[in-house]
Amino acid sequence: MNDAGHIKPYKESEADKKAQVAEMFDNIAHRYDFLNHFFSLGIDICWRKRVIKMLRGLPSERILDVATGTGDMAFALMELEPGHLDGVDISAGMLDIGKQKIKKRGMQDRMTFTVGDSEDLGFGEDSFDIVTVSFGVRNFAHLDKGLQELNRVTKKGGRLCVLEFSKPEKFPLKQLFGFYFKFIMPTIGRIVSKDNAAYTYLPESVNAFPYGDAFVDRLKNAGFQSVVQRPVTGGIATIYLASN
Repeated sequence: MNDAGHIKPYKESEADKKAQVAEMFDNIAHRYDFLNHFFSLGIDICWRKRVIKMLRGLPSERILDVATGTGDMAFALMELEPGHLDGVDISAGMLDIGKQKIKKRGMQDRMTFTVGDSEDLGFGEDSFDIVTVSFGVRNFAHLDKGLQELNRVTKKGGRLCVLEFSKPEKFPLKQLFGFYFKFIMPTIGRIVSKDNAAYTYLPESVNAFPYGDAFVDRLKNAGFQSVVQRPVTGGIATIYLASN
């Protein structure tokens, strides 16, 4: 099965993908929030609001946000008023920024960010009502193993919600998106982040990711049921909502 597991940020490095992804995000953490909103023209905020709308009304006492980064999705999820939210990420540098945000917002008693591996989460079975991953599953070194681990920690009857880049399939958005992702984004990202590989890795990993029906099949193979997919902004990204 094809996925982005073989795509690594630093092609000259012999380190495995997990180590390279952690290094990459540590390197760009200081500029990540700025570049994220800049490249998406702020549309990523609308995508997260769409996720919240899809999850509203569901049980949400305990929420886990995997690949939480600096916490953009985690803070949006607080609108669901969970008893507690855990955020996990492989990059300590990204989490340091996220923890500063938690402190600034006075949410230390309601949110916890910890370094962790999506394929070996430090939580028991059936721990969370809602599990989310935003723009992170394509960074899993082993996609199927990661999805099985997400299934393990999701309560029976709970939900997994994945927001991930996909690829527009209609003219002219397909051509415009392809050009922007392949040429414009890597050039600007390289200049601003000072990391030569990070924003070249992004389009490569998106191109290799099994989006749409192919990803729905992977979710079902991992044990999830009743998977719904909602393309947003012409298919630039897709929201997947799966029941456990």
